[in-house]
Amino acid sequence: MISPKKPYPREVTSFRTKLALTIMLVIALVTAVAIYVAEGRVAANAERDLRLKFQSEVSGLDKLQELRNAALAERCRILAEKPRIHAALEDNALDLLYPSAKDELRDLMEGSDSSDQGAGSLNAKFCRFLDGAGAVLSPPDAKDLGELNTKTEARLAFKRLPDSQQVGYLNEDVDPANNAVDEVIAVPIFSTETGEVISALVVGFEPFEIGSSRAGADVKSGIWADGRLHMPSLSEEAQTILTNHLANIFSNGDRAQSNFIVDLSGGPQLVFYKCLNPASLFPHAYEICVYPLADSISQRRRLRWQFGGMGAVLLLGGFVTSHFVAVRFAKPVEQLALDSERNREQRRQAEAQLISTSEKLKRSTRYSADASHQLKSPLTVLRAGLEALLAHEDFKPEIYEELSTLLHQTHRLSGVIEDLLLLARLDSGHLRLQAEQVNLSQLVEEWLDDLAALPDSPEVEIEKQIAQDLTVTGTKRYLSLIVQNVLENARKYNRKGGRIRVTACGEKDEVRLSIGNTGQTISSDAQEHIFERFRRAVAGGAVSGHGLGLNLARELARLHGGDLRLVRSENDWTEFELCLPVAQPTAKHAS
Repeated sequence: MISPKKPYPREVTSFRTKLALTIMLVIALVTAVAIYVAEGRVAANAERDLRLKFQSEVSGLDKLQELRNAALAERCRILAEKPRIHAALEDNALDLLYPSAKDELRDLMEGSDSSDQGAGSLNAKFCRFLDGAGAVLSPPDAKDLGELNTKTEARLAFKRLPDSQQVGYLNEDVDPANNAVDEVIAVPIFSTETGEVISALVVGFEPFEIGSSRAGADVKSGIWADGRLHMPSLSEEAQTILTNHLANIFSNGDRAQSNFIVDLSGGPQLVFYKCLNPASLFPHAYEICVYPLADSISQRRRLRWQFGGMGAVLLLGGFVTSHFVAVRFAKPVEQLALDSERNREQRRQAEAQLISTSEKLKRSTRYSADASHQLKSPLTVLRAGLEALLAHEDFKPEIYEELSTLLHQTHRLSGVIEDLLLLARLDSGHLRLQAEQVNLSQLVEEWLDDLAALPDSPEVEIEKQIAQDLTVTGTKRYLSLIVQNVLENARKYNRKGGRIRVTACGEKDEVRLSIGNTGQTISSDAQEHIFERFRRAVAGGAVSGHGLGLNLARELARLHGGDLRLVRSENDWTEFELCLPVAQPTAKHAS
């Protein structure tokens, strides 16, 4: 009776504590991951919405800018086609060029000081003409067509006259403190006779600026031109910081458009820049838009606190749940410990019994071998004595008959002893095969010839269908013993006038030998035990045998890597099948 010790309550409590801590850790990790993922998604959605809102506002500004630029370009094109201007240029009457232009451009130049940005944005601040080499033709009186200092006027020139409209942005150097930027449109003037570019009209306008009435009140806009930033809506400190960032970006190579985040005026700002004149002969200028992120960050903080509070509630609920789960799961631990201890005790007993059985089997094997060896000597003496008595000629006939019977029994007893010795060596694992290639087809043919020559063989018909040169690897003596035992059974348990059918063939990697015979069949109950030792296939004293042949044959077949099995035994027919592996062409001999 097994009575394992009951585990200490401290061990169960320790397990319960570890289980509760493990569940708490898992819940904490799952909650943290869930909150992190959820917060990341919300933050990503918020950032996406912010960028979409910012892009929609910038897109609206771009549309207004495009409409304004289209109107300015059309007005400049119409002015460049005025007949008086063409006549002055084509006749080389340059002294009449600016007076004629003053009259033709009167409606464009007047009203440039209008305070209405929407109307004033279509009024020019200055205009100039370029000669055939692209240099600026200075007007006789700059006050009529807008004053420009020499440096600014020189920047309006081209190395060659453009054949299409050009847009540029120039900083005025008249008042550096004001840091004003002019939007410049250069329109080519073509000859009416040759169609070649003979001059260009350069007109300067005040650039379009964002106001809260035109777009979102949070968006601030400016222009980056000539390495300087023009954005009056920002403080000087913020402009300085933004100028340094933009200078670093543009010094690494111009890009059409992009965005970045920078701290301006004590808070993060989303900055968007876009090239205003990517294909122009003027230096590139950029539209700069700034959008504050303070509201977005504040909203993200509120969401973080909300997620944190929700996570704390979930963790608290998880910890309480883990405590109850741990208490419930810990109840079976004591029973599990008892069962485990009981199983260990049963395993120890089974191992002890296995060792004891193994020792008994070894002793039995040694006893069988020793007994067989001890019986061989007196049996040899007995057989020699009987043969000597049979040599005398002065006995009565019935005595000779009795002596012959005794001699036959000694031969049977010798066969039993030899089989027992062989089985003992098999059981002890001391039987070793002398590997050689054996022609199984020839071996079966030889035994069939011997079987037919036996004097006491019943009158049976032998049918055979044996493939030639079926070669297996093994010891010929033991393979011969297998075939002998099965064939002798087919002969002994046959009936008069019956038949024996032997077929042998090769299939893939094995050789199959099938031996069937007519005669009394084996009952279904006995079929399970026919390969056991000292079991007779068919009960009855009329057939000689000691019940070791089939067991020995199957053990030897398995030692060769094959098997022997009963295929069927019914309707006056019993059939056995022997399977052995085919010999490899380069088989090596084993000791």
